[in-house]
Amino acid sequence: MQLEEDHLGPHLNGKHVRPESLMMSYGYNPEWSEMAVKAPIYQTSTFVFKNAEEGKAFFELAYGLREKNAEEQLGLIYSRLNNPDLEILENRLRFWDGAEEAAVFASGMAAISTTLLALLKPGDVILHSEPIYGGSDYYIKNILPKFGIQSIGFQACATTEEVAQLLEASGVADKLAMIYIETPANPTNHLVDIEECVALGQKYSTADKKVVVAVDNTFLGPVFSHPLKHGADLVLYSATKYIGGHSDLIAGACAGSAELLKQVKGMRTFAGSMASPWTGWMLMRSLETLKIRMEAQARGAEVVASYLKQHPKVEKIYYLGDLQDNPRQQAIYRKQCTAAGSMISFDIRGGEKEAFKFLNSLRLIKLAVSLGGTESLAEHPASMTHSDISPADRAKMGIGEGMVRISVGVEHPEDIISDVEQALAKVAVAVEA
Repeated sequence: MQLEEDHLGPHLNGKHVRPESLMMSYGYNPEWSEMAVKAPIYQTSTFVFKNAEEGKAFFELAYGLREKNAEEQLGLIYSRLNNPDLEILENRLRFWDGAEEAAVFASGMAAISTTLLALLKPGDVILHSEPIYGGSDYYIKNILPKFGIQSIGFQACATTEEVAQLLEASGVADKLAMIYIETPANPTNHLVDIEECVALGQKYSTADKKVVVAVDNTFLGPVFSHPLKHGADLVLYSATKYIGGHSDLIAGACAGSAELLKQVKGMRTFAGSMASPWTGWMLMRSLETLKIRMEAQARGAEVVASYLKQHPKVEKIYYLGDLQDNPRQQAIYRKQCTAAGSMISFDIRGGEKEAFKFLNSLRLIKLAVSLGGTESLAEHPASMTHSDISPADRAKMGIGEGMVRISVGVEHPEDIISDVEQALAKVAVAVEA
């Protein structure tokens, strides 16, 4: 029995079905695969057409040579264009953000680069928050200029007025085509007001050109923040992180309106940046436990953050659950976040030497980049994930030599604290009495 649907999605007994329930079986019919309860891995490069006329029709739709007829669907052609595992996955993934469409990619950077190339052209300007993930920062500042696309960065903690003034002072405000933000920011957890960015984008939109607002929502995943509900046009993810959640795959995702995703998927086809069937199948598996994993990690992070905040060798903590001293950030948090997530950054008293000593002394927590996995990970942003950003720019962004970033996993929080405690004990710093 299939669920009934309306424009808001599947419903059952008069009530709309929640995303965590849809992750189990939505979009898949057991009759397609010998009544298997789970979708198989469609590990194939190509698909057989029933006849030549069908093949022609499929290609006409795939390449936009004509509009679809009523009730007509794009059939399976070739796994660079479409594949059952990816289609089922994308149909499920979009429900977390309330999106019309979603697209899955071979990596988070594949999702970002493909989306930006699909929607930007030579002469355009992209306005972006700082800090953002180091790879995104490098791509925007070093790769996009090769295509004639200019970037303007603003600090994540800047006010809307300051951002608007910066844009006007650039002399190219009329060329603004996209506002790209990462909120919370990596690795400082600074929040950017999505609705204010949307308002700014609307100000510079014209009848001929809409300024697209794209949000990298990787840090809070699709569970604790929903940018599209605050007016954003696109939401992007490194699906490697919470969506995958087991540190065993690389993937990315983009979700938004059908109109924009048509352009993004078109670029994906010719860039060849789609995820593989195997990755799609693994992501379907991971989506089934996404909410319970993220909730467990968030609970653990709250306990760990409380411990770190009171430790004398910790100078400052960057955690969304500790914003009481920053009313503006706290107001943004209350408006657009439903939980603090499981990412914590903190400054160890001292600098790189002390941070390295801490990291090298960890035993339970793994010293590795990435985040959002079931295991806890720790890294040094200044010399690792954000090392390609100049020291001067890192300083402006608040990424110091003593900063450590921890992604809290699903281990017992008291065990994580025991590891942090013994590692900090090995750090020799002068502690104020």
